[in-house]
Formats: sequence, structure tokens, C-alpha cells
Amino acid sequence: MSKLLDGKVALVTGGTRGIGYAIVETFAAQGANVAFTYVSSDARAKEIEQLLSKDGVKVKAYKSDAGSFEASNLLVEEVAKEFGKIDVLVNNAGITRDNLLLRMSEQQFDEVIQANLKSVFNLTKHVSRFMLRAKQGSIINLTSIVGIKGQAGQTNYAASKAGIIGFTKSIADEFGSRSIRCNAISPGFIETDMTHVLNDETKAVLLKQVPFGRMGNAQEVADAALFLASNLSTYVSGQVLSVCGGMCR
Repeated sequence: MSKLLDGKVALVTGGTRGIGYAIVETFAAQGANVAFTYVSSDARAKEIEQLLSKDGVKVKAYKSDAGSFEASNLLVEEVAKEFGKIDVLVNNAGITRDNLLLRMSEQQFDEVIQANLKSVFNLTKHVSRFMLRAKQGSIINLTSIVGIKGQAGQTNYAASKAGIIGFTKSIADEFGSRSIRCNAISPGFIETDMTHVLNDETKAVLLKQVPFGRMGNAQEVADAALFLASNLSTYVSGQVLSVCGGMCR
């Protein structure tokens, strides 16, 4: 029985935990060969390789900083050489450096823009060479509900995620004539390492904004990525798919 991503090669940034790992796991389960990046977790990266490389599927980790233009170029060259092509790019890598604007340092702002927004430019630019040549591909950018609604204490994060939305729509326009799709996924409040640090009182306040009355999970975001990576979405481009329990409407 064929799977949704049989024969496809995907590159996922930030793939060792949370939403990134759920995407890597889901793509591999659906038949894709997957390359994923990480920054520091060598043991975890090797564990994922061994766990998910089975049934003819190859999963390989690459230690690489998505925020570096040169490192991203080298990464893409290595992945293309190893796997022969890149059909799907998932720009997932990201960080937070939360603070109120009056207390936020220039470094805190710049680090978030570099890791969250510049990384999307870096990987998309380098991968696009291969997709344009093949005249097909799917680029999936992870933005956030914060990039749509804003959030006090997260001006840097909100700016980076809002920038991703504009970038996504522009790339969809630029690459559409070559049948390359570019879409964004906007998660709401998802159970990840980023939300585990919130206290119960803060979580309760946040959940009042969610019609579903609960936080989402990483698998629910990965399922949206699967749709956008697969041939189920061949006429979908330039869209922001919110996975937020009804918050954004």
C-alpha cells in the first residue's frame, strides 16, 4: 500500500524535539527519506536516525546552524548529494528570547530574527536552486499565531513570525510558475518545551482565548505539514494554515 510521501526527500530544520521531531517522524512513517538539522543534541540526533530509519526509509541528521548563510549552503549541498534531490523543505528551526520591549536588549532582538527569520531566507534560497531545476517542490514555513495576533513580551518573536508570513506569500508568487508551492503553518498554543515553562496560572489565561479549551499537540501540527508536503495539496500555495483550536478566525 502506497504512502503519502513515497519517493519524496524532505529537509526539516530543528528536527530533534517538539514540532520538528513530530514532522520528521510523521514524514518518515509516510515513506519520505528525511534529512533533519540540529545544533547541539548529538546523542538525540543519532537516536532519531536509528529509531526512524527502517522499512527502506533513510533518516539522517546534520549538525548545522540554520541562521548561518554559509552553513545552510553547505548543508543543502550535502543533503542533495546524499539523497539526490530535495522535494520538501520545512523551515521549523526557531528560538525565543522573551522580554518586554523596554527591557529587551538589541542582542535578544537580533538573535531571534537571525534564528527564526533569516534562517527561512537561508534555507529557501539554497534549496530553491534544486526545486527550480526540478520544476516542483513544497516549502513549508512554521510561523505562529503570535505572528498574526501579537503578544506582549514577544515583540522580537512576533516580528520574526510575521515576517515569515510575508516571505511565504512572496515566494509563492515568485515560484508558482515552476509549480513550487510555499505555505506557512501557524500553530497556536502547542504542548512543547517552550510552553512547559509556563506556570498553571499563565496557561489558564491563555486557554481562555482558545475555543477548544485545550492546548494542541505536536502531532496535530505535523499532520498539517504532511498535508502540505504531499500531493493532496498540489493546488495550495501562499496560504497560512492555522492550527490553533479556533483562536484565529
